[in-house]
Amino acid sequence: MRQVGGGGTPPARAGGRGPERGVRPEIGDSWARLRRLGLDPERGQEPPRLGLGELEEARRATGLEQVLPVLRSTLFPPGDASPVVLTVSDPKARVLWWDGERKLKRDADSIGFGTGALWSEDEVGTNGIGLATRTARASTVHSVEHYLRSHRNWSCVAAPVRDPRTGRLAGVVNLSSPAAESHPLLRQLTLSAARLAETELRAGHLEALHRLRTVAVPLLARFGGPALVVDGAGWTAAATGLPGPPRLAPPPDSWGAGGVHWVPTLGECAVEPLADGWLVRPAALRPAEIAERAESAVLELDLRRPNGPELRVRGSAGAWSHSPTPRHAELLLLLALHRDGLSAAQLAGALFADPARTVTVRAELSRLRRYLGALLEARPYRLAACAEVTVLGPDDPYDLLPGSDAPTVRLLRADLVHGVRRLPGPGGGSQPSASSSANSSSLGSSSAAVPSGTRA
Repeated sequence: MRQVGGGGTPPARAGGRGPERGVRPEIGDSWARLRRLGLDPERGQEPPRLGLGELEEARRATGLEQVLPVLRSTLFPPGDASPVVLTVSDPKARVLWWDGERKLKRDADSIGFGTGALWSEDEVGTNGIGLATRTARASTVHSVEHYLRSHRNWSCVAAPVRDPRTGRLAGVVNLSSPAAESHPLLRQLTLSAARLAETELRAGHLEALHRLRTVAVPLLARFGGPALVVDGAGWTAAATGLPGPPRLAPPPDSWGAGGVHWVPTLGECAVEPLADGWLVRPAALRPAEIAERAESAVLELDLRRPNGPELRVRGSAGAWSHSPTPRHAELLLLLALHRDGLSAAQLAGALFADPARTVTVRAELSRLRRYLGALLEARPYRLAACAEVTVLGPDDPYDLLPGSDAPTVRLLRADLVHGVRRLPGPGGGSQPSASSSANSSSLGSSSAAVPSGTRA
């Protein structure tokens, strides 16, 4: 393939801490991260590949094989030689399936791209698949935006596919084409393919719930008290004696062999395995407020996995965990940094650089309160003062909510990289307040603001 766009070294960093000049923020952040890792832009060796046994095991683990027929029939109709290569990767950026025009696949194979290849940023630099798996957001990387020179003949667009049962990343759909032939609609086509894949997964989940319901309904009819049956991810298949919530929140490691467990919204429950799910019988109905007692609560926001934030709460009412959405993870991080509280306008300024977007912020906080209950207070919005709050961050600060483009989060990453700020908690120092050196009032401005937090 002919060289497109030329070479050049990665652009210099503005002032050593700001975003890259002349490139989109996500590309600049990616290049800065890879320079810190010491990745050579001239690197030519092939990336690691899965063996056949490992490949089959990885394919089974994703459950994405069911989406391949509809993707292939939609993207590659008979008689149409589409100038793209389709790949489906797992959350670790390992290419599990690929398809496309034979010559394009040969060209792609010349740079090590293909089935079984590990296409993460750490291995092959900035690319669509690597960015999408690290940030859990749709990513476009065109020609010279690739970190490795050998990849600059290509353009690629990758979009995350989320598991409808858990909301977590199930994999990534990617379309690649020669950079000189890249079509402006490639991004929209990729996004449509990812949504199509999610629709197929959702249909499969509904079928599985229906199968579980056929087992559950006759069983529940024999119970005199309230009970419900949920699948392995907590989705309700059937209920009796109570308005079954759409979904319960099982712990990340499941309920083991059953027994008595604290279940958010229901309280103490007897949990028993049933078919492909669980039979849940509340010991006593509780109000639908998860954290009904906040005394001595410990709230831990785990951001160590780039695309898998986890919220864990322990208190006198029991212990539970929840996988927050990316937006909720941003809000929780800001509230953990500002224990004195923030107004809706200040949060809107921190997230969107637009203090007027208070309606969006209030709606998201209302949804978040369903999980936090009394731990989330208002006027201003803040985490309960009696709660101990810890934020666990990743080893590489650039992996802190990498999908977030909120101005305050981007500045926080830069501060963590340069060691001028630490995350709150036992490992990061004392709990900060909004009245510290960079106070919360600055978050309400339209200009970028350094977040309040623990100074190093």
